[in-house]
Order: sequence, then structure tokens, then C-alpha cells
Amino acid sequence: MVSLRQAAVNHLRARVIRRHGRDSLPININRRRIYILPTRFGFMLGAILAAMLIAGLNYNSNLALAFAFLMSSMAFVTMHHCNRNMLRLSVDATIEVDAFAGREARLEFELRNGSSVDRRDIEVRCMNAAGMGSVAAGDSETIEVIAPVAQRGITRVSQFEMRTRYPFGWFYSWTYVQGAITIYVAPAPLGNLKLPSGASQGAGSHSEARGDEDFSGLRAYQPGVPLKHMAWKVLARGGEPVVRSYSSLAAQPEWLDWSALSGLDTEARLSQLCLWVLESDAAQRPYGLRLPGKELAPSGGAAHRFACLRALSAFGMES
Repeated sequence: MVSLRQAAVNHLRARVIRRHGRDSLPININRRRIYILPTRFGFMLGAILAAMLIAGLNYNSNLALAFAFLMSSMAFVTMHHCNRNMLRLSVDATIEVDAFAGREARLEFELRNGSSVDRRDIEVRCMNAAGMGSVAAGDSETIEVIAPVAQRGITRVSQFEMRTRYPFGWFYSWTYVQGAITIYVAPAPLGNLKLPSGASQGAGSHSEARGDEDFSGLRAYQPGVPLKHMAWKVLARGGEPVVRSYSSLAAQPEWLDWSALSGLDTEARLSQLCLWVLESDAAQRPYGLRLPGKELAPSGGAAHRFACLRALSAFGMES
């Protein structure tokens, strides 16, 4: 039964692609894109109403007939509201998403309701995960779908589904959107290696020069250190004598180099490089990335971090 149902779903998905083609986000959901069927509760209700109608006719019971016709009318009105709940909604999505292997990808879908009717209990399904929300009249709402990602690489989602069971769960209305979403899954940031010394001169580390430009932390006191660097507040609280350490802002940029991790397998190297990228970005130090066949010049900021993480996620998968 499950295989037959999945085969029917796959056939319908393929038919939708042939009928509507690829969508360019954002899109407006028109009537031709919405499909509707009774749920299990709807089929049960239909069977009960049919039995009541037959019994009312057989025993000439006007009360049973009136109740059966009343419930049938309510069912038709409910079907209309379920179908209308997604009609003329505008749908947009974030087409590029970043995540880490073994964690979760956060997919964002924006629904805009330009009508004067509230749209309630709209569910968005993508990658076997779902998120639900409601959109007030003349407003917009962002629905977040959190999907687990297990392996490093680039995942391309070509289709996602929107559905609703509003208002009573008797009918199930849905539509497919052929929107392309790319998920860049970077390797898990793991490793216990430090950047190799001297790498900032062209092979990959950060040279630290003491100065008065940038505070970098506390270190143990050593004789001969100027007293102006003494952390007096720590000493006043009864702590060990420590001094403030500074890093020169003019330090050479770091090179996070693939060749500096010889002896590790491919995924372990990528995980260590990913950890170094995050550490260098958190410390706001300029850094570059060297991979076989690819090099990213030293820079900083969120855009450079994303570029490095996406280069790690796509390593070995360029074809």
C-alpha cells in the first residue's frame, strides 16, 4: 500500500513538472495549481453521511435526512474554504542556504497574503521536514523549515510542497512549487590541531606581535613586563598576577593550507580547515584558504567566510 501511494505521488509530481515547468520565485498560486482530496476523516464522514442518507430514506426519517443534508452542506463549504486557503498566496524562498554536516539546514519560505482574508495553518514541506504558519490579511509571514543534513556536499532541492487541512481537517489541499534551492553543507568543524607556526609568511599561520593596537587576552606575569600592562583588577580580586596581551593589527594574514595537514584523510582535513576558518573569522583576523586546484585570497567578513565554507563543501564535487 505504501509503495502504491508513493508511486502515485511520484507520478503526480512528474505530471506537475510537465504541466507547469520550472517556477521562477516568487510565484503566485493560482487555482490550476491547487489539488484537493478528502482526508481519512473526510472519507469517514462521507461514509457516515451516506449511511445516514440510506437509513433516512429506508425508514422515512425526515430528521435523519435533514441532518445528513446539513452535514453534507457543511462538508462542501469546508471543501471550498480549504481550497481557498492557499489561493493567490505569493511564495518566495531563500535559494541559497549554508549548513554544517551532521547539523540542520534552516530553509526560509516567505508567504505574502495580498487578499482581505486570513490564511491559516499553511504547512511547507521540504526534504522530509515541515514548518507551519498563518498569514494575516494584507501581511506576510516567514515559515522556517529545519531539515537535518548528514553529509558534506551540495544538495539541490528542485521542488517543495505547500499543504493545508484548514479548517476542520476533513479535506487536504496542496500544491507543488518547482523552486530551485541550493544547500551548501560544509564539513563539521572538528579537529584539535593548531595553525602551524610561520604559516603567515606564506604557508599558513598568524604571527603575533605585542603592541598597543589590539587586546587579545590575559597571560601570566613575567619579570620585566611593563607595569602599565598589569591587570590590577584581577590581582585585587585575589587572582594570580596576569598582564594584558596585545596583538599587532599589522600582523600578516593567515593561510589555511591543505598541504599543512598531511597524514589526515580528506574529510578530516576539510573538518580541520573548517574549524580554522571559523576560529579566524571569530578572531577577526584576515585569512586565506588553499585547496588543491583552488585558492581564496586573504580577506575577512561574512562574505569571505561563506565563500571559504562553500569551497570546502564543494571540494571534490565540482563535476
